[in-house]
Amino acid sequence: MSGKDHTQISRRGVLKGATALGALGLLAPSAWVNPARAAVADGEVLTGSHWGAFYAKVEGGKWVDVRPWESDPHPSHQLPGIMDSVMSPTRIQYPMVRRAFLEGGPGAAPETRGMNDFVRVSWDDALELVSGELKRVSDTYGPTGIFGGSYGWKSSGKLHNCQSLMRRMLNVGLNGSFVNASGDYSTGASQIIMPHVMGTLEVYEQQTVWPVVVESTDVLVFWGADPVRTNQIGWTVADHDGYVGLEEFKKTGKKVICIDPWKSHTAKFFDAEWIPIRPHTDVAMMLGIAHTLYTEELHDVDFLDEYTSGFDKFLPYLLGETDDTPKTAEWASEICEVPAEQIKELARLFQSNRTMLSSGWSIQRQHHGEQSHWMLVTLASMLGQIGLPGGGFGLSYHYANGGAPSANSIVLPGISDGGGAVEGAAWMTDAGAASIPVSRVAEMILNPGKEFNFNGKTQTFPEVKMVYWVGGNPFAHHPSTQELIEGWKRLETVVVQDFQWTPTARMADIVLPATSSYERNDIENVGDYSARAIVAMKQVIEPMYEARNDFDIFADLSEKFGARDKFTEGKDEMAWIKGFYESAAEQAPARGIEVPGFDDFWEAGVIEFEIPEANKQFVRYADFREDPLLEPLGTPSGLIEIFSRNIEKMGYDDCPPHPMWMEPIERLGTGSKFPFHLDTAHPDSRLHSQLNGTKLRETYAVAGREPCLINPVDAESRGIADGDIVRVFNDRGAILAGAIVTDEIRPNVIRISEGGWYSPAAGAEAGTLCEYGDVNMLTVGIGTSSLAQGNCGHTAVVDVEKFTGEAGDPVVFTTPAEG
Repeated sequence: MSGKDHTQISRRGVLKGATALGALGLLAPSAWVNPARAAVADGEVLTGSHWGAFYAKVEGGKWVDVRPWESDPHPSHQLPGIMDSVMSPTRIQYPMVRRAFLEGGPGAAPETRGMNDFVRVSWDDALELVSGELKRVSDTYGPTGIFGGSYGWKSSGKLHNCQSLMRRMLNVGLNGSFVNASGDYSTGASQIIMPHVMGTLEVYEQQTVWPVVVESTDVLVFWGADPVRTNQIGWTVADHDGYVGLEEFKKTGKKVICIDPWKSHTAKFFDAEWIPIRPHTDVAMMLGIAHTLYTEELHDVDFLDEYTSGFDKFLPYLLGETDDTPKTAEWASEICEVPAEQIKELARLFQSNRTMLSSGWSIQRQHHGEQSHWMLVTLASMLGQIGLPGGGFGLSYHYANGGAPSANSIVLPGISDGGGAVEGAAWMTDAGAASIPVSRVAEMILNPGKEFNFNGKTQTFPEVKMVYWVGGNPFAHHPSTQELIEGWKRLETVVVQDFQWTPTARMADIVLPATSSYERNDIENVGDYSARAIVAMKQVIEPMYEARNDFDIFADLSEKFGARDKFTEGKDEMAWIKGFYESAAEQAPARGIEVPGFDDFWEAGVIEFEIPEANKQFVRYADFREDPLLEPLGTPSGLIEIFSRNIEKMGYDDCPPHPMWMEPIERLGTGSKFPFHLDTAHPDSRLHSQLNGTKLRETYAVAGREPCLINPVDAESRGIADGDIVRVFNDRGAILAGAIVTDEIRPNVIRISEGGWYSPAAGAEAGTLCEYGDVNMLTVGIGTSSLAQGNCGHTAVVDVEKFTGEAGDPVVFTTPAEG
């Protein structure tokens, strides 16, 4: 019997059993029992999250309240949303299977994904279906038929990393027969271009620390960065130490400039000079500043000669000798809509003061985004302050509290996905039979066999027929939702493993209910950059409904392939956690510190580490500046590469060998029929799409929709008032949102945060209108360039009008129909 026949027979049996038991109300809970136990029945439990460490109050086994950890200097207002997410109406309670999939088999009625009802099944049947599909697709389509490159902000914690666990299962169970993904949506362009320019990843590395910035920086520039808003979260457990630096700098009264289409939280916090630049024109403005520096002889010739390579090849472009277009302040002003004289004054201000250029990642999440940070580095090089206290540039002050001084601590390892680290790129692994840039998922599914360029190599998209997604929500974060919908129709099987009915879970064939971070035990460092503590992420409550830990789900799936022992290595949850701690503790003697034994640590719940005075004086690139011969960068020349011969050899027409102004596929000021740019910045009260399905939404939603900031001039011209439902649209799709009329957004720009859950309208507009506010219905799906193939989630021009039709309630925040 073939794998396909076996799966079909199993499916018919599942449907028959589920229907019969469901009709009698006798569908029993799974026989599986979670061996883990909540820390207390009554009392408080210290645990950790992306939003920081906190105490969970438990009464009678029920989680009833949260209290910030006393060592958190700036607790996030989002903490109550964490508790609500565990008990939200969007909670996945049981294993569920799309009825059409059960009745018709793989690929049945794909256009009804997201609209069909689900059938509750037992855990045994669900696991049999999933393992059967993994085997069938692998046997039928070969080692690249399954996409297991699932991406997203998975749980904090070193063990319950669902994405690593999934890849681990596919590696040990299917011998690596799956397609993986590399890079991320946040920094897709910069993490590829920066190694060519600076010889390092840059975007996730420690910055010149805040005490040095407070002491030595005269002018602090936030270019497309809003750390007051975005530092609420961290990849590990957020420490919020960056807020201490922000507050101390504010006390100095020194100059702060925010270059942003929106008057950000940071601009208001500092009462900063706000420069409302036209979106997507940052490179042009930087070039105008650079031209002024050069022509007024303000640039640092000695720094450029000693520490950089290729300025002489960039200069003819800057002066217009190669294209008859000098990049003057006047030229830049026409593009960016910042007055030419202001651009010139910025050049003089930056040069005459110790200036820190702190850039966000938004300016590289756009078409030709590679150019933005490359040009920022070039501008900083012309100022000559890189490696000096308080000067230069920084790409991570807005992320996970970059610039917080590092403690003398031990750092925890985590569970492996079974693939080896890629040389020169420790954040990637070679797990799987093939890999694609992560933002190319929809393009891959729609174009099997198509060749594409990526960082100097030509690759081919594999033919993927099954997707297994855990710990992520592409129907909120993947550009061009329309393309993703079309791609999803080409798939035969979609498995989603999560704890909430996200839009992606609603688009699945098989849905497996996982535990939240607070229904299991784990361990994590506090502070991505400071690592100033280790917290025991103790289980707060028993798993709700039939939720199971990702580790246990994947262990059982591995068993289906005869690989349980390889997956678990004979260790249960607490044995793994203890092993991580004891491995890290081996670092302690070399660091001259003592740490308690595991049992004492677990009992205490947290250990904190001292921050040495020397670490409070860290200056990025100080060693390189002191001696570029003994401390070279990791570039071919060992210097900052303003001109890259490696990129020149690639010959890409959309990524030249030095930074340039390149017209994006769409922007304001080019005669587009759509008169507004859509600013899709990070939200204030959630982590991308996380916590959108909680009560926090009630604190910011307008008319039950995602808020849309619009300038009063634009609102008046369209008859839009505060609180109105508006329709935002372009040729790619449409969304409904709630209007907030404010002068904190520049004219001809509207702002709707990314991460809103996709909630498709019914009827004729199904698939073309989102009734809640998923901005990716409107963004372009192309890669940043042939070099990085990064995410262009900030590239979108749109129109907006007052909505006068019948606005249905978004269905995505309810539980899907159950058969």
